[in-house]
Amino acid sequence: MLTFLIIAAAIALQIFLTARKLSPFLSLLVVAIPMGLALGIAPQDLVKTIDTGVGSTLAGLALVIVLGAILGKVLEESGAAEKIATTLIGAFGERNIQWALLLTGFLVGIPLYFNAGFIILVPLIFSLARRTGLPILLLAIPTVASLSTTHCFLPPHPGPVVLVNAFGADMGRTLLYGIVMAAPAVVIAGPWLSRRLKSINPPLPDLFNGPEDGAKGEPPGALCSFLIALSPVLLISISVIADGLLPEGLARTALLFLGNPTVALLLSTLLAFWCLGHRRGVGLETQTRWLNAAIGGIAVILLIITAGGVFKQVLVDSGVGATIAALAGQWQMPPLLFAWLATALLRVMIGSSTVAVITAAGVVGPLVETTGVSPELMVLSVGAGSVFGSHVNDSAFWMFKEFFNLSMAQTFRSWTVMESTISVVGLAGVLLLDLVV
Repeated sequence: MLTFLIIAAAIALQIFLTARKLSPFLSLLVVAIPMGLALGIAPQDLVKTIDTGVGSTLAGLALVIVLGAILGKVLEESGAAEKIATTLIGAFGERNIQWALLLTGFLVGIPLYFNAGFIILVPLIFSLARRTGLPILLLAIPTVASLSTTHCFLPPHPGPVVLVNAFGADMGRTLLYGIVMAAPAVVIAGPWLSRRLKSINPPLPDLFNGPEDGAKGEPPGALCSFLIALSPVLLISISVIADGLLPEGLARTALLFLGNPTVALLLSTLLAFWCLGHRRGVGLETQTRWLNAAIGGIAVILLIITAGGVFKQVLVDSGVGATIAALAGQWQMPPLLFAWLATALLRVMIGSSTVAVITAAGVVGPLVETTGVSPELMVLSVGAGSVFGSHVNDSAFWMFKEFFNLSMAQTFRSWTVMESTISVVGLAGVLLLDLVV
């Protein structure tokens, strides 16, 4: 009980400091250090925990975020993002633009990790918001809901893949059930929820603020704009196909390398500079200014996400996961509901959905054999629980807050509610599927 009180007090302090306008980068560190000491981490070990939190967060995010921001800036300054926005509006109509973004997020989210997909699609969201004048969350929520839903339910994302292997589930059947569950989850947590959040309409930041004086001539064509914007997705999708179909050899190795998110974004960024900059007569000095502006614009966001990683690592190294696992083992309830609830608790307390999934796999794995429950549905139940209640110990919470210029209260009302909606609708889908499969 003391462990939970310490964590609750730390989270409350973090919310208070952020509400008082202290930089989240500083407040997350200020709160994480005494929390770690209170949870029993020795001072010398706490220093190692901080280093581990910084390293693990930057290793997975830094280059992806920076390269994605640069790609987005080139698309914006060259007029390609505006061309994509105009084309989407023309194809779907402004009235149906949410469905266009939902579909785009879903297609991008299947092969891409959440963070990479988010960074790639953020410039498009801003461009559409400026083009249509619609509230930013009306466009952001359907897009991000699609990315989050694919991340927690569908292979080849790491969480579902880990669970498929741990529970001995069939990958194809899991993917099929996951798509069936993802459809209602993303519709309810996307367009339906976003329409109820229209009153949250913060001023748009200057991160992707439209072309300066560097882009010359007519805007690029629609085909060129879409190909460059989606080139990371295409490269990663090809690598996923190669991983599943090609035998060991040079072709498979090369495609897997090109489909690494960092490599794919780097190649796409270079392609964007060449096609949207050099070939259209934009000088190297102007292109360098675009690059510096993109990096400067996301530097603070990157630091805040890193501090969030420290907060999360303190919780992981303090043994909170083991405490919850031991407590959950004493409960008696249907296995699918138990799996969801145990994972949701781990997610809320630890912050990382991947860590929650890995920990929950060890806790609920034996139930697959002892109860005869469908291993595919157990994968999806744990996946649904892994996105419940995202808050200040989740780096994605801060990414969403800072990119869309939201207050803490607005982020809880939008991001946290959206993630929890996906989780609850996913659980309902699992329980319904359990009646028919």
